[in-house]
Parts: sequence; structure tokens; C-alpha cells
Amino acid sequence: MTLLVKDVMAAGPAAVRPDASLAEVARLMREQRTDDVLVAHGDALLGVVSARDIGVPEGVDPQGVSVDSVCGADPVTVRADDPAGEAYRLMREHDVRRLPVVDDGKPVGIVGLGDLTGGGDDGRAAGESEGDTPEV
Repeated sequence: MTLLVKDVMAAGPAAVRPDASLAEVARLMREQRTDDVLVAHGDALLGVVSARDIGVPEGVDPQGVSVDSVCGADPVTVRADDPAGEAYRLMREHDVRRLPVVDDGKPVGIVGLGDLTGGGDDGRAAGESEGDTPEV
């Protein structure tokens, strides 16, 4: 049986409007204990903002900077019914650690490298040796 993205994703991802301030995003990340937040307008996914994206230069008020000015646009996505191996392949190909999961164009979850690898820090699936492709 093939493992699907929906079997390992976190449903109900944290999301903000594109006009949310960086201070709001940082607060949401802290409350939700997440490093990535989806940026959406209504049901449309616009991008993803990570903790690395929200660094604010000294002297700049994070309340005055909106998330749409720093979020990555045109995010790489997967569908909930895609094989988990496809998510892993896309993460490696695009050098990202998390992917938004969309169904019918609407964000429904997020899947991280740790969800696919059993939490391994080296980016390989559990039991995988260097150069192998995960059997997920």
C-alpha cells in the first residue's frame, strides 16, 4: 500500500491574510509552534512565509511590514491524495522542507520533511542510505 500525503500531513495549517503584519505572523508562529505559515486570501493560497523570512532589520517596526512583502510566492504544492514519495521528491528538487497541501485549489494542510522521514535531520527517509530514494 502506498503511503499518501494525507496520511502524514498536518491538517488545518496556520494561515494569515497577505496584509497581516510580520508581528502578527511571529505571534501566530509562537502560538501554533510552527515555523511556516500559509499566506491566503479567502481559499486561495498565495504563498508561504517561514520563520527565516520574517527577520526585520534593526529600526524597522514589524507592525508596519506586511507578510506579502516577504512571503515566497508561487509555492510548490502537493495534493492530499499524492503519494508521499512525490512530496519527498518535490522537497528535494526545490530544496524546501515543507509543502502546502491543496485540494481543489484550497489549502488543507502542510507536510514537512520530518513527516516523511520520521524526523530524521539528514533529510533521508528512515532506513534509507545516502543516494537512495525513499520507499514511502
